[in-house]
Amino acid sequence: MSVLEVRQLTVDFAQRRGPKFRAVDEVSFELYAGETLALVGESGSGKSTIARAVSSLIRPSSGEILLNGKRAGTRGRRLREYRRAVQMVFQDPFASLNPAFSVGHHLRRPLQIYGHPREDLDIAVEGLLESVSLVPPTLMASKLPHELSGGQRQRVAIARALAPQPQIILADEPVSMLDVSIRLEILNLLDGLKRERDLALLYITHDLATARHFSTHIMVMYRGEIVERGLADDVILNPSHPYTQLLAGSAAGAIRSGRRQVTAPVERQAKKSNIALAELSETVSATGCRFRARCPHAMEICAERPVELSVGDPGHTAKCWLFDPKFRAKSTTTR
Repeated sequence: MSVLEVRQLTVDFAQRRGPKFRAVDEVSFELYAGETLALVGESGSGKSTIARAVSSLIRPSSGEILLNGKRAGTRGRRLREYRRAVQMVFQDPFASLNPAFSVGHHLRRPLQIYGHPREDLDIAVEGLLESVSLVPPTLMASKLPHELSGGQRQRVAIARALAPQPQIILADEPVSMLDVSIRLEILNLLDGLKRERDLALLYITHDLATARHFSTHIMVMYRGEIVERGLADDVILNPSHPYTQLLAGSAAGAIRSGRRQVTAPVERQAKKSNIALAELSETVSATGCRFRARCPHAMEICAERPVELSVGDPGHTAKCWLFDPKFRAKSTTTR
């Protein structure tokens, strides 16, 4: 049984003018103990909004979240227990730590809040610091955040997330703010802790290479929707949705080994773009496939919202009409 199940999660944000903005649109997934699920996509696709909704930092507009088969609490003791079980590691380790307080303070607070014996707090803090390789622990506990490197601060943030003894860690771009030389160390640390403590890990990233290496399954997100999902190797080495192919084409240097040739029109589109994918603009329609304005395979049927269809291996699906047998042969392009 899954540790966490998210059903039809939807998040809307009010705007000063016009209708509400839908950041997450009916997203469903499951997290399992000892496994990593990667959520990938370009900036603005809704990845961090999912993390904040699942961690109860914001309230979903609709949908359901189940922890160990029971609906997550929204207030009182049940909410407190849910927040204990689901902890988050943020993207910016400096912004997520209070610069006025020591490392020891940041680790004692969650221990105190969740009832750790006062007489054992110092021992527990030392144990947390050792678990994330911050030694000697007594010296590290006395330091302020600005006295640490970026990698050390992120290790403190990870230790703080471990303090309540959670079942689930939500890691939102945990290495994007760090030097390239230490990113692999932090990812290996998270992977090792996941195995040692049998944690379920949601790894949010735009880096397809690390998503493939550190994850069991991958979900690809575009404009608030999951457009493709499956085993990590299936999704990265054999991308099926045109958007996933575009992402794979733009990162081909990092994941080329063993990868199937990306569809030629999509490959050319990725090579022609000299700006980040996040900076590309397109018309987003309330109906139909949201990627069709950028898709080289757009058909008339794409004006209707696609359903999730199997693309080969069990569990590998994509929201694309190309995989519906009735429309596979169609080639009419409409924009």
